[in-house]
Amino acid sequence: MVYGGHMRLSTVREFRDKATGFLRATAPVLVTRRGRLAGIFFPRPEITLPLELKRELFGMLCADIKRQLQRRRLSEKEILGDFGAWRKKRRATRRRR
Repeated sequence: MVYGGHMRLSTVREFRDKATGFLRATAPVLVTRRGRLAGIFFPRPEITLPLELKRELFGMLCADIKRQLQRRRLSEKEILGDFGAWRKKRRATRRRR
């Protein structure tokens, strides 16, 4: 685990293996897979990060998602349609139980 300022950096494997320790931590953790950002873990309570930083991170993540959707040439309608179909299928399998 590498410490950089107030935020920790961890690989996916390390995060998985040491999840209990990360859950007890107060500092956010940047999780990487093969050197690329895989996720950000924000432990409770939410007051650990300043609101301005949360807004900046949210903007960066949204921009990254937008780039990925454009690269794959996916539209909002396609995504919502796929989600709706998945949801119907999931509900149908739950009713059978």
